[in-house]
Amino acid sequence: MVKVITYGTFDLFHEGHYRLLKRAKALGDYLIVGVTTESFDKARGKLNVIDSLMTRIENVKRTGFADEIIIEESVGQKFSDIKKYHIDIFTIGSDWEGQFDYLKDHCKVVYLERTKNISSTMLRAKKRKIQRIGVIGTGRIAGRFMSEARSVSGVEVQSVYNPHPVSALKFAEQWDLDAYRDIEDFYHNVDAVYIASPHETHYEYIKAALEHGKNVICEKPMVLKKSEAEEVYKYAKEHDLILYEGIKTAYCPGFHKLLGVAFSGRIGAVRNIEACFTKLENPQNRELTDLAYGGSFLELGSYVLLPVMKFFGTEYESVRFETINGDNGLDIFTKTSFRYPNGIATVTVGLGVKAEGRLLISGTQGYIVVGAPWWKTSYFEVHYEDPNRVEKYTEPFLDFGLRYEISDFLSKLNANGEEDFKLTREESIAMAGIMEKFMEEERKIDGTNASVGTQRS
Repeated sequence: MVKVITYGTFDLFHEGHYRLLKRAKALGDYLIVGVTTESFDKARGKLNVIDSLMTRIENVKRTGFADEIIIEESVGQKFSDIKKYHIDIFTIGSDWEGQFDYLKDHCKVVYLERTKNISSTMLRAKKRKIQRIGVIGTGRIAGRFMSEARSVSGVEVQSVYNPHPVSALKFAEQWDLDAYRDIEDFYHNVDAVYIASPHETHYEYIKAALEHGKNVICEKPMVLKKSEAEEVYKYAKEHDLILYEGIKTAYCPGFHKLLGVAFSGRIGAVRNIEACFTKLENPQNRELTDLAYGGSFLELGSYVLLPVMKFFGTEYESVRFETINGDNGLDIFTKTSFRYPNGIATVTVGLGVKAEGRLLISGTQGYIVVGAPWWKTSYFEVHYEDPNRVEKYTEPFLDFGLRYEISDFLSKLNANGEEDFKLTREESIAMAGIMEKFMEEERKIDGTNASVGTQRS
């Protein structure tokens, strides 16, 4: 008897699950299916699981392919189960290609090709369908989005568009997607759009996606002009659509724990914010060669502006930019100072100058410090006048962190567009206004030059 084992969450049971189990069964004589618990899913970073464990077990049982169903509830259990049940073949979907090769010393490992273009569950009683997401843009962040999306139950990235067909095809082959040459066909085959194209193209793509009735997540900075942000948010609200600006820090658990501690009054009234984010970028990359839309502030400014908006709000009295420019005139280091009625803030970004990337929140009774990389908040400390009194807080931040914004986006869709506090439209609009002011003062550009036709691959 050839014994086969496979594992999965099997949430919102769909055709892809059915086909995987069918092919797993065909590999041998006896199929064991491991169904993950809610706690294990959360521990391994799987977010937004809808169905209960018993419902997911019952759905697997109904297929008739499983000879035995077990519960997966801990790291390392796969190895133990292979030994315990004398498994001959371990199999899993091809989107996990290579990640279980360590089991090859104990049994045969087979990666089964995934089923493309899943559009709905197989259970008619379900109220929530799987959201089909299409990606516009094929750069580094788009690849990170792909790897993170598979950790969120209820979404399926199916399509990609880039006005440069070669780039779209290459990305589609890498991630097993459908590449579209015609953007109208692309919009027709998705429920939501993730925009990861160059900054100056965001506004036109957002407008087009919303006009096609699609919900949108757009990478930061969402747009480069306050009036553009106001326009697209107004359109989305009037048409019951969701528009998210993808500043991942805004959605990560650790940052929200930090906000909760700060607003609890533990450090008194917040009076000063200092946020720094720098990295040494390759001088040949777009960020340091695009004379109109590159540079440190446009690339990293959204992150450091976030805590300022959260603690002091959008109505600042004054803002001042100081930059160090590279040989080509782009800012490689920018310090921005804000004055508010009851506080001050200084934020620093850099692509060619390195500094300590921490976040400091100073209050009238103490302060909070988050070490680098604070934009991936997983640990922070609260300090007081007594140096022996230090409170330490931790919260996981998994992989690239994009799963948190994807999960929040999906939750908002399923809640029919209820208002969200993690990154409000007012904050996003204010940040667009700051980007606009920076471009006017430092680039002498009024922010109206965005054009979809200028997108690079």
